[in-house]
Amino acid sequence: MTAQAPATRPANPRFSSGPCAKIPGYDLNMLADAPLGRSHRSALGKSKLAEAIDLTREILDVPADYRIGIVPASDTGAVEMFLWSALGARPVEMLAWESFGEGWVTDVVKQLKIDATVRKAPYGEIVDFAQVDFDSDVVFTWNGTTSGVRVPNGDAIPADRQGLTICDATSAAFAMDLPWDKLDAVTFSWQKVLGGEGAHGVLILSPRAVERLESHTPAWPLPKIFRMTKGGKLNEGIFRGETINTPSMLCVEDYIVALKWAKLLGGLPGLIARSNANARAVRDFIADRDWIADLAVDPATASTTSVCLRFTDARIKDGAVFAKAVAKRLEKEGVALDAGAYRDAPAGLRIWCGATVETADVEALMPWIEWAFDAEIAAQG
Repeated sequence: MTAQAPATRPANPRFSSGPCAKIPGYDLNMLADAPLGRSHRSALGKSKLAEAIDLTREILDVPADYRIGIVPASDTGAVEMFLWSALGARPVEMLAWESFGEGWVTDVVKQLKIDATVRKAPYGEIVDFAQVDFDSDVVFTWNGTTSGVRVPNGDAIPADRQGLTICDATSAAFAMDLPWDKLDAVTFSWQKVLGGEGAHGVLILSPRAVERLESHTPAWPLPKIFRMTKGGKLNEGIFRGETINTPSMLCVEDYIVALKWAKLLGGLPGLIARSNANARAVRDFIADRDWIADLAVDPATASTTSVCLRFTDARIKDGAVFAKAVAKRLEKEGVALDAGAYRDAPAGLRIWCGATVETADVEALMPWIEWAFDAEIAAQG
């Protein structure tokens, strides 16, 4: 017989790893100041885009000489814009330990046809950064959204590197402390830690990255939306809010609202504290249970945003079927939406623990996971 369901439910069951939960207390009326029906090239439109860039710099503590641009096609667009524009000047090393990192390998090796050194680690682990040659251009994800692991710090990246570090930080920005002096091109999307709407990306460039763009001409064609230079000089307008293509001013307003919420929390330290507390709630729960475990092998590299879990009970007959059934049961009960593992990742659950999630909701979810596990063990006979 299935155990009785827990009495407490999460107030917000949205644990998707992207698009993620909106900020607490979110209401569409918060977007009333959006300049709808106005050109993004009007003075008002440009001022909104500039405000979004300025708040991003303030909250992430981005150095004053780094450029911040709002670009099309989410984090993917931001990453590919820089890969297509900057690679080819030096040897390249690709680091991959989850599906999105694998995607960048495909871009560079199969599409750009660069003979790159590829270093991979299985899900739940990261590559050994001590083996990486940072005199090459190095491409990597800071946080493996689909594998639940992250780079713990930038200590292994040398300050005197000759190559560029190109970092997909889409589920790390606003939840982890990024060492800007060790990173040259950083990308993320609004839809992760701040719960923004999809389709917009952010590209942050160091002075070294800008120098590369101004001194290097790629051997392949560049689509219009990838072109960041004119006459051999950086198109500075992109980094003042003069976007290459038309952004949604509704989404821009939504991002500004989230940034202002983050500022009220105390900025980045407040955001990090919320994510850490959420991840801790999950790991405290699994610590004394032998039927579930962290997909991350080393606690030092365990993600604090996309926490990935695997079922370890010997009674489970088919891991993939079992994990999907648990996730489906949680969704049917309305206690955890979109909490299944990513399609390319090992079977299990993925609980988003970014800053827009309330710790009380994470704590309320944990007994439901146990309840769903017990129910599925009983159901499989």
